[in-house]
Amino acid sequence: MKPFTGIKIKNDMEEKRNNPLVCDPVLGVCGLPEEPLQSSQTNRLAGKKPVKIICFSDPICSFCWGIEPQLRKLMLEYGDEVELEYRMGGLLPDWNYNRGGISKPSDVAHHWDELSSYFDMPIDGDIWLEDPLHSSFPPSVAFKAAQLQDETRALQFLRRLREMVFVQKKNIARWETMAVAAQQSGLDVDQLQADVDGQGEKLFARDRELARELGVKGFPTLLISGEGKEQHVIIGFKPYEMFEKAVVDSHPEAVKKDYDQSWNALFDQFPTLTTREFTELSGQSREASEALLQQLADQQELEKTAIKSGVLWTRKQA
Repeated sequence: MKPFTGIKIKNDMEEKRNNPLVCDPVLGVCGLPEEPLQSSQTNRLAGKKPVKIICFSDPICSFCWGIEPQLRKLMLEYGDEVELEYRMGGLLPDWNYNRGGISKPSDVAHHWDELSSYFDMPIDGDIWLEDPLHSSFPPSVAFKAAQLQDETRALQFLRRLREMVFVQKKNIARWETMAVAAQQSGLDVDQLQADVDGQGEKLFARDRELARELGVKGFPTLLISGEGKEQHVIIGFKPYEMFEKAVVDSHPEAVKKDYDQSWNALFDQFPTLTTREFTELSGQSREASEALLQQLADQQELEKTAIKSGVLWTRKQA
């Protein structure tokens, strides 16, 4: 991971608290909590597997994009015993902000470019100069509507939305963009639109209310719990080992599963991978990963989407 060189924002923490778009690399979170959540012995929100993870997120949260490699690896190794549930928190209601150094869309552009180096994940901040989003609420509502159809496809939809906004500079607050993502994720687009106009908004409101009840103010926030165990709270961008430890502490009988690290198996599981994701999941060095991925692209096995800050690799359809 490249060292973080700093972002040109004000140092006043009180001002930062009032602007959720200020993503602080020191705390590793978008939207700074006034007081850190503390671990506590609580009744967990029940799941079907021994460990339940509730992840409060947002489609345009850069730190949520940054932890994709950690979460993908966690589910490969512990997915048989871990249930991961996404809730939407609502990072950007609108542009009624004038504090924390970010008061208009163009202020986010450099911020995202800096964070891309910090995460080693492809992010192009130019979207905030070319076609800025007015809010993150529309894609959040759409994700909740997608969950009504199919949870797996809804997660594919969320991933596709993130690739569109971070890599392709697509305005995912526009319905036409969301409709393309839905179609590519195998969702019924007409049903999605009906649910966006119907239950989606109510479900999104419930997620935000739950976030308020639990004291969630920053994204990503993960609440990790097992039956009769102390709840673990992980806020923001953290190393993989912290996520793994929380799972094992929540369920000491958890067994790490060996998974197929070949490129074929990884792209069967995840049709798109960034270079950092492939490096972490394959167990290869960064140099070896880049060489193999480029070779596969040359052989027409993968499609390479290169931007100024990294590469997204896509498995080509047979």
